[in-house]
Amino acid sequence: MSESGTQLFARLEARRCLKDVEPRLFADDGGPDHGEVVEVYGPEGTGEFSLVPRVPCPDPLETCVLVSPGKTELLYHLLCRCVLPEAAGGLEVDVVFVDTDYSLDMFRLASVLDSRLSAGGSAGSDDEVLRSCLSRLLVVRCSSSSQLLLTLHFLETTLSSRSRVALLLIDSISAFYWSDRSEGGASVAKQEEKLSRCSELLDRLLRDYRITIFATCHPIRRSTSGPPFSSEVDRSHLCRAWQRLVTHRLVCSRQEAEHNPATGNEGSGEQRNRQVFTVNCSSWTGTRGSRVSSFRVTDGGVEFIWTHRPPPGPYPAISTGPEPSHSLVLELDR
Repeated sequence: MSESGTQLFARLEARRCLKDVEPRLFADDGGPDHGEVVEVYGPEGTGEFSLVPRVPCPDPLETCVLVSPGKTELLYHLLCRCVLPEAAGGLEVDVVFVDTDYSLDMFRLASVLDSRLSAGGSAGSDDEVLRSCLSRLLVVRCSSSSQLLLTLHFLETTLSSRSRVALLLIDSISAFYWSDRSEGGASVAKQEEKLSRCSELLDRLLRDYRITIFATCHPIRRSTSGPPFSSEVDRSHLCRAWQRLVTHRLVCSRQEAEHNPATGNEGSGEQRNRQVFTVNCSSWTGTRGSRVSSFRVTDGGVEFIWTHRPPPGPYPAISTGPEPSHSLVLELDR
């Protein structure tokens, strides 16, 4: 494929590094660098904003109320950090959000953005600044691995024309695990073919455009006992092509607030019983190591409670794979 001068400069131009996207999640100076991938792993539907069961949307004009698990709220937090203006504590970069789970709630995202803008005391009209933040976001929805593959093919055009795109969010990379497995029959190679091709495309985009990728993954089965980070339960089930891309892994688990040392015995009973999420971060590049953080989900978004760095030690691999997703393809223009 021929490349114009504009595309060449856009590809070679230095994009914003996201190592400081959220210091409370990663080990010291160990955030994702250019061309790195963060896998956000955890079960579906574990969040205090889960209002109704998720259902397919038959009409693209119909509004669906969707579950908002802890992983998705964490993505909202990172997304807001990226699109917010620097004056409000953001990075002011463009973001592409590939929604394969139909989990993106624009009303919830706008609410979190509005809360952050109010807390940051941004200059100018609130509506004007909010529109400016949302203009930095491009949303694409896919309902199959084939559509995800086509989306990644065309994404190169977006990256060539928008040099400020620094982050690609995929929620989730494992959305079509079961449908691909069904279509592939008894052949493991056929089952993994589409995700492997998607991973190869992502690898090329990482090398050529030096973006950063955050992608959520769901477990294939639920653990009924054992520790939340059990190597037996969290063994990876995605193809090796994807596993080779991952440089950081955030493992999310839900617990009761009363088990968190930060809450102690203070506060009301409602506060002590509020759901909180623990995130175990492991990194294999740059500053190798791990960090454990805890956050709760409030009306204004993610609120971190505590964080600490555990002693060195082996960290298990993570399993992935959700129930198949059935959603419509929709691209929201700026």
